[in-house]
Amino acid sequence: MQRRQWLKLAAAACAAAWLGIAGPVATAQAQEKVTVFAAASLKNALDDIAAAWTKESGKETAISYAASSALAKQIESGAPADIFVSADLDWMDYVAKKNLIKADTRKNLLGNRIVLVAGKDKAEPVEIKKGFDLAKLLGDGRLAMGAVDSVPAGKYGKEALESLGVWSSVEKKIAGAESVRAALLLVSRGEAPYGIVYQTDAAADKEVKIVGTFPEDSHKPIIYPIALLAESKNPDAASLLDYIKSDKATPFFEKQGFTVLK
Repeated sequence: MQRRQWLKLAAAACAAAWLGIAGPVATAQAQEKVTVFAAASLKNALDDIAAAWTKESGKETAISYAASSALAKQIESGAPADIFVSADLDWMDYVAKKNLIKADTRKNLLGNRIVLVAGKDKAEPVEIKKGFDLAKLLGDGRLAMGAVDSVPAGKYGKEALESLGVWSSVEKKIAGAESVRAALLLVSRGEAPYGIVYQTDAAADKEVKIVGTFPEDSHKPIIYPIALLAESKNPDAASLLDYIKSDKATPFFEKQGFTVLK
């Protein structure tokens, strides 16, 4: 009887020891991927950078792309992520004020431009200047752009159109999209004759062409900040962040047309 009890206790001890080892291993495996929340316009560049980092480090990533506004709200609601890359300073400031980032890791990473795009078969050059007749160009069609009250590209676009004195003439012709890539898709599919997107997005879609570039002084500078999130527990997150900030990532960003800020 005593022997049986001893055997049971020994078996239980072994099981407990195994669980003690297996539990952390399973947790570590679940945490292997570094989760990145990134502005939709970064997709091509960040996909390539993540692949290069994975090849070099053996670590994996999971990247969610959406409008910076949507991602910031998800972070505020407690969505698990390690790194946030916003397409403007406003949404990074939004999460920073709520103490949701590690402030000492924040960096202004990239610059960009906004452009007017059209379907490749209608790509006649447009001189974008004060008072240019965008409403006439649109005709009965709509101008695709990110939602002007939340999506950074939409906010930049509205600011530029107001500065150039043409917003009031096209305000009722806006086809607001949930992200800049969604706006690009409307033009690419021929559902809108023109759209305002980042020049990097235009370069990523062969069905559209840039017909004009908005003057840089018509809107505030386009800056993409990056930071680690305060709730990140992944030990590999800092490594990926450093890689994205490093010279190794520069060619991938420049290939897509971004300006890398030093």
